[in-house]
Amino acid sequence: MEQRVNIEKIQPEAYKAMYSLSAIVRRSSLTTIQKNLIMVRASQLNSCAFCLNMHTRDALKAGETQQRLFLLSAWKETDLFTDEEKSILALTEEVTLIHQDGVRDETYRQAARFFSPEKISEIIMSAVLINAWNRISVSTRKPLDE
Repeated sequence: MEQRVNIEKIQPEAYKAMYSLSAIVRRSSLTTIQKNLIMVRASQLNSCAFCLNMHTRDALKAGETQQRLFLLSAWKETDLFTDEEKSILALTEEVTLIHQDGVRDETYRQAARFFSPEKISEIIMSAVLINAWNRISVSTRKPLDE
């Protein structure tokens, strides 16, 4: 596929703002594994090849297992993820698919059982960020980093 518009070159200030938000999210108190679960799961839902390629590599380097990555799209059907991770994944999915039912009260209550309001805000902002990157990459057909 041929890349479409290169937003990084044409809208450098907007791209810098995205990188600034990325830096803030990167400094959050979420673990590297938690961040990668958010990035990979949202990218799966959005069919973003560029981000899937990047974040699965990052996850493997950070110690994530291949088996968990292989089964991430079926996380509800396995015991490979902790209850906390399942809560993060549920919240990530509902933020990503916000047009369907929003974030359900039950999903939010479940997250609040495990996480402080600060940590919940970090999960939400991580999901918002990767969704923005997914939309940029998919709509511009950003080529894979080989």
